Order: sequence, then structure tokens, then C-alpha cells
Amino acid sequence: MSKYGCPTSDCDPNVVTMITKRGPVNKTLKSASQLNAAQRAGAEISTEKKTMSGGNRQHTANKNTLRLDEETEELHHEKVALSLGKVMQQARATKGWTQKDLSTQINEKPQVVGEYESGKAVPNQQILAKMERALGVKLRGKDIGKPFGAKPAAAAKK
Repeated sequence: MSKYGCPTSDCDPNVVTMITKRGPVNKTLKSASQLNAAQRAGAEISTEKKTMSGGNRQHTANKNTLRLDEETEELHHEKVALSLGKVMQQARATKGWTQKDLSTQINEKPQVVGEYESGKAVPNQQILAKMERALGVKLRGKDIGKPFGAKPAAAAKK
């Protein structure tokens, strides 16, 4: 005990205790020369691999599609029926449109119309609805090929 009545480590006026919130500074070394200099100086060096850093996530493969590719079973996406493509071609020919004309009407790429007509597209209900409205023909349900918006005879009489 000191003459002040408390242990020297806590109350000694000649001892100064510095309390800081900062820890050791971590530097990110961005070049090979900086890394070599740090190794020569004996600094502690750690490396980390960042996944998906700097990549455009909009166009990356989804984990589910990767799993689907690695799967040994015969899994595949459903495609539109070839009969749907025939109906679309006939309705488009009736209006005198090319595939490009139809694509501009529905605000889609011409390749999309080509995929639907060749039966290679994965069905999208929004695109089919746009095509139905533009062509004036039903492309979904039981009445494929019938005029779009035509009411049954019973409902028309009322």
C-alpha cells in the first residue's frame, strides 16, 4: 500500500494508464512488392478468398442450376408444345406479321418469338398473355387456337 491508502497499481499518481479503443491496424496489401516487403519485415500475413466479390451477380449461375447440371437423374425444364408454335405461326401469318413485328408488339426480343414458335422456350405466362392480346388468339388452356376474348354463346345471349 502506498501513502494514499490504495494499491500502487490503481491510484499511484506517477503511473499513467492509457485506454484506447483502437486495435492493431490491418493493412490490405494490394501488390506483390508490398507483400514481399511485409514478409521480409516479419509481419503477420493472412490471406482470405472472397467469394462472389466484384462479380456481376445478375448473370451468375444459380446454385440450383448448378445442382441441376450435376444431377444424374434426367431432370429438365418443361418446354412449350410444338402445336402452340404452329398456332402462333398461323395467327401471325393471318395478321401478315413477321416474327420481328410480333416481337415489337409485345416488347420482347425477336429470339423469344422464335423460341416459342420452334417449341424451345420455357413457358412464361406473362409473355403468353402478351402474345394472346397481340395475336387475338388463345394460346393457353383448352381453347388453344380460338379467337381471344370470344364469349361463349350462353353468355352472349344474356
